[in-house]
Amino acid sequence: MAGTYGGKKAGPVPPGTADFFSDTKSIPSREMRQAAMEAPLGDEQKGECPTTTELLERVAEMLGKEDALFMPSATMANEIAVAVHCRPGDEIITERSSHLVNFEAGGPGLLAGVQTQMLDGVNGMFRADQVAAAIRPKGNLYIPETALVLVEQTANMGGGAVWPRDSLREVARVSADAGVATHMDGARLLNAVVKTGVSAKDYAQGYDSVTICFTKGLGCPFGALLVGSEEFIQRAWRFRQLLGGGLRQSGFMAALCLYALDHNVERLADDHRRAAQIASTLRELELVEQVLPAETNIVIFDISPDGPTAAELVDLLLSRGILVGAFGERRVRIVTHIGVDQSDTDRLCDEVKVLLSTA
Repeated sequence: MAGTYGGKKAGPVPPGTADFFSDTKSIPSREMRQAAMEAPLGDEQKGECPTTTELLERVAEMLGKEDALFMPSATMANEIAVAVHCRPGDEIITERSSHLVNFEAGGPGLLAGVQTQMLDGVNGMFRADQVAAAIRPKGNLYIPETALVLVEQTANMGGGAVWPRDSLREVARVSADAGVATHMDGARLLNAVVKTGVSAKDYAQGYDSVTICFTKGLGCPFGALLVGSEEFIQRAWRFRQLLGGGLRQSGFMAALCLYALDHNVERLADDHRRAAQIASTLRELELVEQVLPAETNIVIFDISPDGPTAAELVDLLLSRGILVGAFGERRVRIVTHIGVDQSDTDRLCDEVKVLLSTA
């Protein structure tokens, strides 16, 4: 039910609604827009845009990689990473609930000609021994060759769960030992950084490529980066061009991302605190069957059979000026971000107490 508000097709949200549907719903601030208006510009494809170059260099250094490439979206970055790492007929390994599997429109099969082996993890995270067991033996001409292992930090449909650094490194080590490349979908990587204090470079260590997105908690209307080795990025550049993602005076967009890095990273802690408040409230309600661990800015919970369906709850909340998302018959997702404040959070908690209590 992604892309729906309860039983309704996604569309304009009534003015004044507290929009907890996704952190992609945040609107850029006046100051962020002003930074874009004042940015030095040039042709990005010719390496002439100083603002874009600054962003590429800064993010590559932040993640401990050689080079970076600016993209319109994290989905494009992920799909290009798969296409660079793999050949048609190869297989990739990732978790069943991952963004790549569920929200990228079947891109790996269409764009890279690969198939996906899905692991059953816990809250979107799998173990290194699962990877070792899933990697195909080399030399058999009848079976696909494992070319890539993909992790998602944080795990969106795992309730924003944070992969522990040591677990990530074990997955990377097992993959490298088998000659298999690794990619991190780090769309919300900086949420993990702010939550744990572990640097982005530490989390990315051992991964051949990483995606980082600016349109979620960082509050930008556009932009993602793909980082990796110089050779990898050179090949990724060609795929971006093939898909029509080549940019020109991209400094307008890059300036938004630079502003976000300077002003919107540490404030992610506010989102985490508000998500924890919502999760705590939900755990006390009789009609809530389960709440996934809300480590960062995503709260996912299941409504018991005695309560309303997810679609019904979404409609009830929307009638009260609050928007959340239905992601299954009884599963609901709530996402905190820069566009909702403490008063919105308190109001949401008050409303769910009324709607999901038996008293």
